[in-house]
Parts: sequence; C-alpha cells; structure tokens
Amino acid sequence: MSKKNRSGVVYSTNPDFQYQSDDQPGAQTLPPAQQNLKIWLVKLGGSKVVTAVRGFIGTDADLSELGKQLKAACGAGGSSKDDEILIQGDHRDKVLTWLTSKGYKAKKAGG
Repeated sequence: MSKKNRSGVVYSTNPDFQYQSDDQPGAQTLPPAQQNLKIWLVKLGGSKVVTAVRGFIGTDADLSELGKQLKAACGAGGSSKDDEILIQGDHRDKVLTWLTSKGYKAKKAGG
C-alpha cells in the first residue's frame, strides 16, 4: 500500500471501496485573447496607492511572469499573489496600453 495522504480514511468496511482523490488537475492558462482582465486603483492605508490587475485565469507561474513583465514596463515594484497582480503607484494607463499591445482583453474598472 502506498503512503499517500489519504485525508483521514483509515479503514472502510465496504469491500467495493475505492479511494477518491481530491487532486484537481492543474489550472490551464488561457491565451491572452481569452483573458478578461480588469485594472483597478486600490488605496491602501493612508496615501499608498497600488494598481491591481484582476481576473487572470491560469497557473501561478504564469501569473508571476506576467506580473514581472508589468512591473518592468511600469518601472515600479509590486507583487503577484492571490490571483491578482499589484503594482505600486497609479499606472493604470501604462498597464492598459501594455496589456492591449500584447493581445490581452483589458479595461479599467472601479470609480
């Protein structure tokens, strides 16, 4: 018997029991033309402002790669986590033009 994580299944009295794994196949990254990205301006604590890109569907590696490219294009720092990209400062226009030039469907959101 393999030593996989069985999620609490220790013993079953059912002779036809088959263990069902909860492992989901990895998320596939959609091509840029099918992505529907929204660009938000978010104010964090006091006077700090960040540009948030939300709506990316894909793997964490592709999200961080896109975040790295956007940060380089804006010349600013930021982070990529929790299915969103945060870029320090108000760079909505730069992000929008960069994403549309790369073939992404993107638009500004929020007030």
